[in-house]
Amino acid sequence: MLSGSGLAGLYQSREMSAMNAGLVEIADCPTVTPRPDDISDHDYIAMLSTLGPVVRDRNGILVTFTQESLTLSNDPALTRQIETETMDLLGITSGPVYDLFSGSMLFSNDQRHRARRTPMARIFAHRMMNAIRPEIRKRARDLIRPGLGKPCFDFLDNVAGQLPARIIAMILGAPERDVPHFTKLVYSAIRALSIRSISVMADAAKDLGELNAYCDDLLAARRAEPCADFLSDYVARTKDADLTEHEIRTQIVTLILAGADTTRLAICSTVSQLLQHPEQWSVLRADPEVWVQAAAAEGLRYDPVIGAHLRAVTSDFAYRGVHVPAGTMLGPSVLAALRDPDVYAEPNTFNMERTDHPRLHPVFGAGAHRCLGEALARAELEECLVALAELTPAPSLVGAPPQITGLGATRSIDQMTVRL
Repeated sequence: MLSGSGLAGLYQSREMSAMNAGLVEIADCPTVTPRPDDISDHDYIAMLSTLGPVVRDRNGILVTFTQESLTLSNDPALTRQIETETMDLLGITSGPVYDLFSGSMLFSNDQRHRARRTPMARIFAHRMMNAIRPEIRKRARDLIRPGLGKPCFDFLDNVAGQLPARIIAMILGAPERDVPHFTKLVYSAIRALSIRSISVMADAAKDLGELNAYCDDLLAARRAEPCADFLSDYVARTKDADLTEHEIRTQIVTLILAGADTTRLAICSTVSQLLQHPEQWSVLRADPEVWVQAAAAEGLRYDPVIGAHLRAVTSDFAYRGVHVPAGTMLGPSVLAALRDPDVYAEPNTFNMERTDHPRLHPVFGAGAHRCLGEALARAELEECLVALAELTPAPSLVGAPPQITGLGATRSIDQMTVRL
């Protein structure tokens, strides 16, 4: 499969040569059909994909369904990261949520993106994240042990929700006593990263405002009394950087939000699938050090924590007979791309022994915007799986499997109860 500028050139060449040869305009593309009752996200996306290679949702966003289109959408020759476009769709022009979008490295491009990301980048190198793996595994064990022997244990709140929040708090140097309140704010504020109802956005904005204030206090404390930790290093790196106070704080908030909820969902998604496939759990448990990376990669693929990667189109191109014009928003479905039959054998089957994963896992994005916290997320997911395999010979789900839902950015989960 072509990637990068080669892929962009191919599609632009096709567009240039075929602009007058019967390309479908987006106004003529099918629109998203109503969702039937009691249908899963994956089945709904599969149903939409039968309408055509490109469909339009109610916000005018163009939805595609292949890994090819996901790769194409990440090409900087054709698209850029969205900035405040989703705020425009919702009519939000001020407040904590708008400030997050306007000031975060997640929603910026070129020089502003580099200025915001660079002070953070060093701490999240794979080498440094691998160095804290023993501490991550220890904390995972500590969270799992209280559930051993209990007939019902809330895995979502007591393990998956706690581990990434505690590790982020540890990296930031937040006091242990603040973790419960910190965790509550994070899992409420994260909802602001997806297009949701006005009432939900308002509730998320309230807790995001509190999280902003909490981070302001952390930064002030490190400026007053620096110590040998990440936050002090970050403060020093931003001292002469081209960043406003708003941007300095917003990158910390971005780190917290991006580094907690997605990992919480990834842990639940992966563990849930392993428990629903006991034969694969047995393989992992027999040799966790050998199989943990494969199990994590398949968990991230099969029911991903990201529903779509939204990008703004900057150059006209053609995709599978459709003219995609500059100025539109393109939202390839990650759910569909990670079950693309042109890439994965038996894509609707959870199989941690598969060998057809791409070299770079698509769930983490691509290019300049590839997830900064990938190494940390992998470390937390993998070390949690190893700890669980070491401590629990035959865990099982209690009640219905967790439902991870959402077609947009960060998805949601309802519950996860286990017997350890």
